[in-house]
Order: sequence, then structure tokens, then C-alpha cells
Amino acid sequence: MSEISIKRILLPIELGEPSSWNKALPMAVDLARKYGAHLDVLTVIPDFGLPVVGSFFPPDFEKQARKKAEEELSAWLKENVPDDVEAEGHVSVGTIYHKIIRAAQKLGSDLIIMASHRPKMQDYLLGPNAARVVRHAPVDVYIVRS
Repeated sequence: MSEISIKRILLPIELGEPSSWNKALPMAVDLARKYGAHLDVLTVIPDFGLPVVGSFFPPDFEKQARKKAEEELSAWLKENVPDDVEAEGHVSVGTIYHKIIRAAQKLGSDLIIMASHRPKMQDYLLGPNAARVVRHAPVDVYIVRS
């Protein structure tokens, strides 16, 4: 039997939604401590989707939104991640599940831990982003029901 090796854990969160971390963060912290792993916390700012939607926002909206998200994530890390866990925040803009998968690849994550909201009937087992991450992630994904 091979030994489990986890060196980097990716925890995607939505800053304005505590249910995205209330249960997932303690699990990520416990595993980071157990394996001496680095914790990467990612928040994704959704893109506009259609160019016509983006035309209603100021030209530097994405830059301003990213800066504000970086500040909020930095404060969130200080407030929520214990000092004995090495953690780093990351902000990305785009399609949520794509950015989670891309971050896992770029950061060399060994495990993604994420919350899944209580599903509606069309998303019976997992929320749509969690389901896509589970299907397409290059690493193991631990889903914490929120």
C-alpha cells in the first residue's frame, strides 16, 4: 500500500458566501496540518459572459474588482486561517469551474477541497461548479456538503 502525499491543497471559496467555507475550511486546515501541506485559497470573480453585458461597466471594472477581491481575500486569510498553516490567496477572473481546474494545474495542487451548496432538483448530487470540477479536475476532489 502506498503512502498518501499531499503537499498542496486548493480551497476555492466565494468571499461573500460563508457556506462556501464554513465546513470546507476546517477540513482543509486539518489536512494541511496532518500532511504539512500548503493551503492555496482561491476566489473567482465571474466574467461577464457576453460582451454586451461588459459594455455596461467602466473600462477598468475588472481591475478594480480584482484589487478589491485581493484585499478582501488577504483580510479573510488573516482572520480565518490559523497561523500554523502556510496559506496563500489567489484571485482569478472567469468561468468558476475552469479557473478552479486551471489553478489546481498551475499551483501543482494534490487535492481540491470545496463546498457544494444544497442542490436543486436539476443539480441533484452536486452544485454545477462542484460537479464540473469533480468531472474534469486533474487531482482528487473532496466535496464538503454545505
